[in-house]
Amino acid sequence: MMRKLVKSKMAVSVLLYVTVVAVFLIHSLDISLPIDNLWESRVCACRKCLTDGDPWFQQLIGMSPQPFLSKDHSISEDDFKWWKHLQGEKRNFTFYNSTLDELFQVIPPVPGVVGPSPRRCRTCAVVGNSGNLLGSHYGSLIDSHDIVIRMNRGRTEGYEADVGSKTTHRVIYPESATQLGNTTRLVFFPFKMFDLLWLQKIFTPAFKSRIANKDLTMILNPAFMRYVHDVWLEKKGRYPSTGFMTVALSLQICDEVNVFGFGADRDGNWNHYFEKLKNTRLRTGPHPGQQEYQIIQELHNKQKIQFFVPQ
Repeated sequence: MMRKLVKSKMAVSVLLYVTVVAVFLIHSLDISLPIDNLWESRVCACRKCLTDGDPWFQQLIGMSPQPFLSKDHSISEDDFKWWKHLQGEKRNFTFYNSTLDELFQVIPPVPGVVGPSPRRCRTCAVVGNSGNLLGSHYGSLIDSHDIVIRMNRGRTEGYEADVGSKTTHRVIYPESATQLGNTTRLVFFPFKMFDLLWLQKIFTPAFKSRIANKDLTMILNPAFMRYVHDVWLEKKGRYPSTGFMTVALSLQICDEVNVFGFGADRDGNWNHYFEKLKNTRLRTGPHPGQQEYQIIQELHNKQKIQFFVPQ
């Protein structure tokens, strides 16, 4: 018994000695953790950044061209040829470039996108228009995000409890245009030359109805559309839907992405929470809706995004 007590005291003494030596070395040699360096080595300040850890996802994101057009970033003639066939466009690459040159004399020549920072966490809600949002009570959760991206004519008035009221960005093209608030960014998806000419027209004095703030306008790069179609969707369907391209875009401009309001009704149709579906044979149109939905689910399963589906 006595021997065990002596051994125990000796063990405690050794432990104390080692602790004292360690403390002495830390102070005398100025050994400390480089907290600032650890902070700066992260892409964002979120609990988990989008590109953390997964080589597959990092490669997928890294293959993206510039998401937005600018005065310094247009597209190649090869990408233009892919884009012009989406809607049977007849006009040529020269006409396309001259139209953009004129547009960038009116709208900002560089898109207003804030880059990633290790001291900031940009949370984004991508809000689709699916009928499954009705009764979801997601409104306050959606509004809690830094960036709330809505699409086309998705309404908020009268649906605040389910879809929220905040809109920082709205994705539109001419056929889906709606009036935007003066502080809302217009994220313009051009599918044909007419769309770019329409955008040019709405910012002229002759256009009576105000659609959006020209100083908050950004144009999606047609090369980005092709990237989503070829890389993400493996060339399935004629071209990606507005909703799926918006999800892919959010992965480029956000640090944390939550997706709401995606999915077909029980008959497989894309329906909207704010209107009654007239074409009951719509399905998902020219878009690979099932493939898009599966990829969104896969991103959720891989914990890259959170996909909210009301139960």
